[in-house]
Amino acid sequence: MIFVSHSRPDTRIPFRGESTWVARQIAREIEARGATPFLDEAQVDAGADFEEDILQFLGKAHELVVLLTPWVLDRPYVWAEIGAAWGRRIPIVALLLGITAAELQTRPGIPLLLKKRYLLELNDVEVYLKQLGERVQQGEG
Repeated sequence: MIFVSHSRPDTRIPFRGESTWVARQIAREIEARGATPFLDEAQVDAGADFEEDILQFLGKAHELVVLLTPWVLDRPYVWAEIGAAWGRRIPIVALLLGITAAELQTRPGIPLLLKKRYLLELNDVEVYLKQLGERVQQGEG
């Protein structure tokens, strides 16, 4: 299972809703490669214990794909998900949208565990998806 982490849109700020759409596309492409994506809006029922469901799915995930945007950096749930993945020592794949690797790496408060990773621009998501497809074919994904 691949946990797809992103922030919900802040409808007060123009163009922030695009990250949810992008996360859905990433989940769709993960599924097309033969892996099972987890996307909170698709798998957490209305009225459910959100935090418990997130922890449960993070506990089953084989890796975390996190969509990093300038506004997600202020969202505590995304940081909690990254920390949980790091604690479990599962791969963390960071996809950048609206922020460059240099901007992320020089921003104060960004943990080293994220700065030292290979950061992919969203336009290069095919690199990750190709590798994921190969792992699934080998029975690793």
